[in-house]
Amino acid sequence: MRLSTAQIFQQGISSILNQQAQLQKTQQQLASGLRVTTPADDPVAAVRILDLTEDLQRLDQFQRNGDMAEGQLALADTVLQDVTDVLQRVRELVVQANNATQTPETRRSIATELEGRLEELVSLANTRDANGEYLFAGFQAQTQPFNRSGGSVVYSGDDGQRFLQIAASSQIAVRDSGRAVFMDIPVGNGVFDVRADAGNAGTAILKASSANNSYQRDAYTISFSQPTPADPVSYTVTDSSSAVVASGPFESGDSIAFNGATITLEGTPADGDSFTIPAAARQDMFSSVQNIIDQLQNTGTGPAPSAAVNNALASGLGNLDQALGRMLEQQADLGVRLNRIDSQRESNDAFTLQLQETLSEVRDLDLTEAISRLNLQLVALEAAQQSYVRIQGLSLFNFL
Repeated sequence: MRLSTAQIFQQGISSILNQQAQLQKTQQQLASGLRVTTPADDPVAAVRILDLTEDLQRLDQFQRNGDMAEGQLALADTVLQDVTDVLQRVRELVVQANNATQTPETRRSIATELEGRLEELVSLANTRDANGEYLFAGFQAQTQPFNRSGGSVVYSGDDGQRFLQIAASSQIAVRDSGRAVFMDIPVGNGVFDVRADAGNAGTAILKASSANNSYQRDAYTISFSQPTPADPVSYTVTDSSSAVVASGPFESGDSIAFNGATITLEGTPADGDSFTIPAAARQDMFSSVQNIIDQLQNTGTGPAPSAAVNNALASGLGNLDQALGRMLEQQADLGVRLNRIDSQRESNDAFTLQLQETLSEVRDLDLTEAISRLNLQLVALEAAQQSYVRIQGLSLFNFL
């Protein structure tokens, strides 16, 4: 086979250039610390690297979502704790106002402080986050959820609950509906309510009420009768169909039990006095406080008006206890969510570490092998260069 001088020179140059290209690639790998710098280096590994990188970016977003959710829930928990503190103060004032030594004037002064506490509750319910969005407006985060209109508070939000994704298959609620937190709260003891008739002329006052598992839900009425002052006071309990479910003589402090309910009254009811016992309705905490304020601002003197105030305040205390219970439930739920975020963050961290190790195995360079390869390529390049110099000096004319 004959080779022209031009072919020999071209092959030598091509060999040198090829060695230089391989050397440059190794130098680039060493400089970056990566085995795969372009898809051409290893197409299969490049696809795997892309998948792993996307998974890591998604996990990073989940972690940021978790941090954001934790901040939102921590703020909500702080607000609910402040609401609890205000409700506790309101309860203290109601207990103080329910004391028999209070006069209409002192009760009206207590009502004045309660007005301020009610404004504080509305303000807390309208709390905004750092982005200016309302915490308790559902999906209507840009709309002020609670507004006072006359003697009531109107909710303008919705029942939506905003979620954030903290894992591929896990979401966490970061916003709650103001209706669920502040508005939809049972009254009375949570099962039924006890209301004194507005026309009662006696001094009977509700002291306690409870229901057991056998309670039969219905609307009941306790009626008292005393035909003559010499006769004992007796009671009759009727249901919504006017059927008698319990009856008997009554003495102050007696407990009246019927169909799983127990009601304790103190004082002396007058002939014709009555108490209605409907199933517990739903009421917002603002109305509960406002009803107490209205009662304290319109108190009268005398045994019957005092009994009416005591019954109204006793009912108000029951409603406040239900509101406090709702706050505890909400705070417990927030605590569960915060624990879920912590747990999921740990799982995400562990998964991230695993993916990073896998990515390193696929993408990162083996420095020992690369340095050995670099030295070998340097030797090969030097050999190619020296051989080229020797070969290009060969000529037949040198031997003539």
